[in-house]
Amino acid sequence: MTRAPVICVALAALAGCGKVQDIDPSQQVGPNPVLPKPAEELVAAVGVPKVVGWQPGQAPSVPAGFHVEAMATGLSNPRNVYPLPNGDILVVESQRVGSEPLERPKDPIRDFIMSLAHGGGGATETAGASGGPPERITLLRDANGDGKPELKTVLLDHLNAPFGVAVVGSDLYVANTDAIIRYPFAAGQTRITARGQKVIDLPGGLIDHHWTKSLTTSPDGTKLYAGVGSNSNIQERGPEAETNRAAVWEVDPKTGAYRVFASGLRNPNGLTFYPGSNTLWTVVNERDELGPNLVPDYMTSVKDGAFYGWPYSYYGQHVDPRVRPQRPDLVARAIPPDYALSSHVAALGLAFYTANSFPAMFHGGAFVGEHGSWNRTQLNGYRVVFIRFASGRPVGRPFNFVTGFLGANGEARGRPVGVAVDRTGALLIADDVGNTVWRVTYTGGKAVA
Repeated sequence: MTRAPVICVALAALAGCGKVQDIDPSQQVGPNPVLPKPAEELVAAVGVPKVVGWQPGQAPSVPAGFHVEAMATGLSNPRNVYPLPNGDILVVESQRVGSEPLERPKDPIRDFIMSLAHGGGGATETAGASGGPPERITLLRDANGDGKPELKTVLLDHLNAPFGVAVVGSDLYVANTDAIIRYPFAAGQTRITARGQKVIDLPGGLIDHHWTKSLTTSPDGTKLYAGVGSNSNIQERGPEAETNRAAVWEVDPKTGAYRVFASGLRNPNGLTFYPGSNTLWTVVNERDELGPNLVPDYMTSVKDGAFYGWPYSYYGQHVDPRVRPQRPDLVARAIPPDYALSSHVAALGLAFYTANSFPAMFHGGAFVGEHGSWNRTQLNGYRVVFIRFASGRPVGRPFNFVTGFLGANGEARGRPVGVAVDRTGALLIADDVGNTVWRVTYTGGKAVA
């Protein structure tokens, strides 16, 4: 990968900007990743590409036999896409980056870098109905399925850092950063004016380190599952700030009752059930500041009642020595995830391919949106990868399916977040830096091997 323009920040001599863990990132994919020794850093080395956006005529790259084009442009930080059966596409737009009180010497530096890494791209942003940045859901109507919407309209606004959405029957559920809200919604509706009803509060508040709240429904529609990220890197704000965080919640949408379905998941996103099963899957962003090649982000099935290690251990029972107090009793329970994606790729989107328009090798496999690293000088991620599945399990190595989000000089044209499959079998990608929704179709001919 081309070396990008990099900001390298050091605090005294302890920042560790020059520390190197000599591991090829390709050794950190699959069920048994190579895990080097930790290289603890007071302030992690950082690499943030300059944001340039997409110029006219530019687009991501896709394999032979496929075509990619913009389905919608001029959006404002599109984070997620949710196709409906009638061809409408819901696009979740949120400007939230994160707002935290300063508690550690490195926080001002870290927050500045995070604002560069996760903020919007080069397009001018349009104010929302409240006069502030857009926090809304935009509806794209593509009735004939040609990828060129006949209508683009704001379905719902005045939201609070929305991310996850789900439709069950005549209800639209929106996972704001601090609550799941239910709205009456009918197929074909282009504007929701009814007041939403709170289903349940989610951990938010002044400290809201991982604000994205992913959302999905059980196959029978009776339960909601929400991803609730941690409030810190390794519990440095204390256990009270992590109450019921770093977890997947199971919620009864009728009563608002909930339970922690699985825990120890630092920042779970892309929640979705494997097609034809009751097995929930997620992608997870792991911890920082142990070096550029620790800890691998991952994709995993989510087992009821399981503990996945955070913050006390990583990738099973590899103890993180920085955490105080230690909890050997919990480490003994920690199970490793199913499939590593390499370190710091920042996986945020997950979609299984359930259609038939792509070649057979894609059927049942997983597309993962990798938003891209910020805390390593050699950039990692910034792509959509495909992982083949067999008998409901990931097999082989990831395949770089959509690339080109980084330019020839390492500048950021875009960054993929949520991914989804529309009713025609096309792959949709929310690009928050490029302010675009991309659509990938199969055109025939020789497909990738």
